Amino acid sequence: MAKPKVGFYWCASCGGCEEAVVDLAEAVLDVVQVVDIAFWPCATDFKRSDVEAMADGEMAACFVNGAIRSSEQQEMADLCRRKSQLLVAFGSCSHTGGVPGMANMYTRQAILEAVYTDGEFSTVNAEKAFPSAHVSRPEGQLELPTLDESVKALDQVVVVDYYLPGCPPPVKLIVEAVTAIVEGKLPPRGSVLAPDVAQCRDCPRIDSKPEEAFIKQFVRPHQIHIDPEKCFLAQGLLCLGPATRSGCDHACIKGNMPCTGCLGPLSRATDYGAAAMSAIASLVGSNDARQIGAIMDQIADPAGTFYRYSLPASQLFRRLEPAANGGQQR
Repeated sequence: MAKPKVGFYWCASCGGCEEAVVDLAEAVLDVVQVVDIAFWPCATDFKRSDVEAMADGEMAACFVNGAIRSSEQQEMADLCRRKSQLLVAFGSCSHTGGVPGMANMYTRQAILEAVYTDGEFSTVNAEKAFPSAHVSRPEGQLELPTLDESVKALDQVVVVDYYLPGCPPPVKLIVEAVTAIVEGKLPPRGSVLAPDVAQCRDCPRIDSKPEEAFIKQFVRPHQIHIDPEKCFLAQGLLCLGPATRSGCDHACIKGNMPCTGCLGPLSRATDYGAAAMSAIASLVGSNDARQIGAIMDQIADPAGTFYRYSLPASQLFRRLEPAANGGQQR
């Protein structure tokens, strides 16, 4: 009996999700015993034409990591969707937009100008030339992908069946997801393949977290000597464990660093950043509005802190720009 085919593809991301597959180590041998990796251009010599030649739905599942920003990424998302029975948003960038999604704080033109003309980079560009989608050369017509105005999560451009969160997804969750696909023991479509409980629920430091609202100030990790046994929030360090899914075995926390929220929101939250802000604000030890505001103002870069992985999937989506008629546009 033929083994089910699976694929992996990489869109707008750092490549860490590909490393997570490699991090399976010897467990990858267990995976290849039960599935046939039919598409993984990062590690094996597969071409886009190989996928195009497949019958629609020929792959049992395709794991797509990375957000969608370019025309090429949109085309590949459409192709992987068509050729797969199940499409899995693999990692934070495809799940909720990820760190690349922070580009939605700026316009496409502002980003191009920063990189190619007036940014603090080593680019020599006296002509102030920008990438062009079509260029004619003696050898023929060259074509480059175009950049969309906004970064999008995978499910904002194609239908996604399951979500495997994390930056990158924990190895344990990857193995469990592949096993569930092979055995046909998946939860309802649309599910996030990670526990629907907060990091704080089983945090190894939970016993040191005060019962009442207690935060009097916020400090940054480089400003104090971090106690490796004490709740980060009780030390004044911003930890997003109260609003973030569990499933990573508390890797950052065990490394003596606060949770940054990469596994995304619980099912009850419609906007991760808003849920995280609400959870943290509820722990501020004051009933005075001015004092609460002053304490929350100590948080450096609120947008980058609370929406680090999720701006495209949030209710905000992107920064609003003035429209020509005096209103605002997205």
